[in-house]
Amino acid sequence: MSPDAGAPALDFTIATLGAGSVASPMAGAYFVRDDERVLYPSTLAELNQLKSPDGTPPAMERAGPRERIFFDPAGLACGIVTCGGLCPGLNDVIRAVVLSLHYHYGVRTIHGFRYGFQGIVAQRSHEPIALTPDVVNRIDDMGGSFLGSSRGPQAPAAMVDGLEGLGIRILFAIGGDGTLRGAHAICEEIGRRGLPISVVAVPKTIDNDISFIQQTFGFETAVSEARRATYAANAEAEAAQDGIGLVKLMGRDSGFIAAYSVLVDGQVNFCLVPEVPFTLDRLFTALEERLERRGHAVIVVAEGAGQDLFARRDERDASGNVRHSDIGAFLRERITRHFEGRRPVTLKYIDPSYAIRSVPATAHDAAFCLMLGHHAVHAAMSGRTDMVVGFWNHQFTHIPIALATSARKRIDPAGALWSSVLASTGQPRDMR
Repeated sequence: MSPDAGAPALDFTIATLGAGSVASPMAGAYFVRDDERVLYPSTLAELNQLKSPDGTPPAMERAGPRERIFFDPAGLACGIVTCGGLCPGLNDVIRAVVLSLHYHYGVRTIHGFRYGFQGIVAQRSHEPIALTPDVVNRIDDMGGSFLGSSRGPQAPAAMVDGLEGLGIRILFAIGGDGTLRGAHAICEEIGRRGLPISVVAVPKTIDNDISFIQQTFGFETAVSEARRATYAANAEAEAAQDGIGLVKLMGRDSGFIAAYSVLVDGQVNFCLVPEVPFTLDRLFTALEERLERRGHAVIVVAEGAGQDLFARRDERDASGNVRHSDIGAFLRERITRHFEGRRPVTLKYIDPSYAIRSVPATAHDAAFCLMLGHHAVHAAMSGRTDMVVGFWNHQFTHIPIALATSARKRIDPAGALWSSVLASTGQPRDMR
């Protein structure tokens, strides 16, 4: 789960607005020292390989409350924004940030920006919501985003104007790669103006593809929900002679949801992900062999898999991502056509993507969201900025936004995870 090769040098230095001069109001808390670090390498071999010339290993700043904080909570105004696609746990993070600001630090002015970054721009008609513990009390029971969301960039200058107009000194941005880049652009504009405004991000990507972060919230819930789809696909396939269940799951550039859905359901026979190329001829040959042996098959395909099978597209969505062709519908049509006149297959196609995105978080994900929200507040109150709250080697950490967005985390086809997928499915290693 390491970032792609070619990533820049590992500089985990976190920007700050200044030294903490205010005593934290969190009486009796377990405070983290500023010099506490979490090692980036997870094995001895990596540790030896990544040491700097002076012998210092790369390490991330450990997250947690600080004994001295930068911002005086009295009169402090904060803002929260959610951007990008929906993801289980969004409301849990919003609630956690609000409760931590209110009860841990005594902050009373918290603005919830509507419909993503466009809600920060002063000229927009989306009035912010005043967030209090009562307002967010039960939002964790709901899926979606209580604040709403949107895609697409807004002018950093206009967003900083909006923050200044409301007197906001801390902005919490909850979102994926595009949101992090937008948050970094806001930080750059804040720096140009010399303003004491902190921007702290909470990483939200259901695909679990942000570098230097072990796991993002919503991913575990997505895998749990995906299991329902693969279970249904297998039931349909087994109930028909030469039955085929085809499930398309999320995963634009990284196939983690598809891979883990295979590991939690041993009934899946083929897993197709963006990181591992395949050809239709090889897939059809392996599928024929499977039907000959067992009389049914289940295929899981990530949405970004097999894009080389389509004509090249330069069209992009509002977030700047290349629009992918629909690999699920494509495979449904091509598999059906391949077997016409050969054997009477029965193919059932399931695409649960939007249903998965909109469900409430599982219990473990909800707890994870709570801690992410708390650590985001602790980081911001201490004056840290231009950073994202991470999770690495089972510890919460601080990561510079620029480093987190430097490369996309992807499955290593030669690594242990993909080897486990192949062992579970029994599919050929080479599908080209």
